[in-house]
Amino acid sequence: MTAQALAGALADDVRRKVFAAIVLGGTDAPAVAARAGLPTRQVVTALRRLVDAGLVTGGDGDLRVDTDHLREAARTPSAPHPAGDATDRVLRTFVRADRLVGLPAQRGRRRVVLAHVARSFEPGVRYPERAVDEVLRRWCEDGGTDHVALRRYLVDEQLMAREQGVYWRIGG
Repeated sequence: MTAQALAGALADDVRRKVFAAIVLGGTDAPAVAARAGLPTRQVVTALRRLVDAGLVTGGDGDLRVDTDHLREAARTPSAPHPAGDATDRVLRTFVRADRLVGLPAQRGRRRVVLAHVARSFEPGVRYPERAVDEVLRRWCEDGGTDHVALRRYLVDEQLMAREQGVYWRIGG
């Protein structure tokens, strides 16, 4: 088990409550349900997941935290991150299915996202403002970003140029 798998197993509120109830001495589903203040059905589902993840061992009446497994997870080093990971991480955070979920406040990260959006336009092709707005509106659907602000950022960061209502992508 890796630290990431451990965090994933405990990311759910119900599983965390069930795990805590076991740590505090709950040894069977009804006792865990009472300590956690949850319906038994939810507890049974959470127990199954915690057992599958290797955090809990034993059967009903003998539930306990697998401390050896936890210690092993704490000692397991995380996988090294590839060099391009910072860019990928920024894009995974702010772009979902070719839609912006938001724009980073930090300029360096915002530039990464804007460069990604700018690739929607072909270099050397001149676009009327209406066509640019149409492309940028698709990026901004269901997000917290305004297409006009996005267009302004693209020009301000010199990823696109503008002259008399005509836009073009700068660079390759």
